[in-house]
Amino acid sequence: MTRPAATHAPALLLAAVLGAAAGPAAAQAAADLQRGALLYETHCIACHTTQLHWRDNRVARDWDGVRAQVRRWQGNNSLGWSDADIEAVARHLNQRYYRYKLPVTAG
Repeated sequence: MTRPAATHAPALLLAAVLGAAAGPAAAQAAADLQRGALLYETHCIACHTTQLHWRDNRVARDWDGVRAQVRRWQGNNSLGWSDADIEAVARHLNQRYYRYKLPVTAG
């Protein structure tokens, strides 16, 4: 059973508030996660259940795999997401389900 998008709203709001308190970079990261969650819940959740992400034979086996699958499926569904949207959804999924190690970025 999937939960409606509204059940995630308090956690997303808290992440945004905590991110804003930590500084501009953290606030942007929180906003990106929130956007990723919104895009996923708007366009993907109807076909994807939690079990999809927890199954043993999942296709995405690392961070690059998560990002590649998000890119693939947004293309299959003609969503026209930007690279930033794909990254935001992939980060949301990784934070929520996978917890794969992310690449270190300069900054």
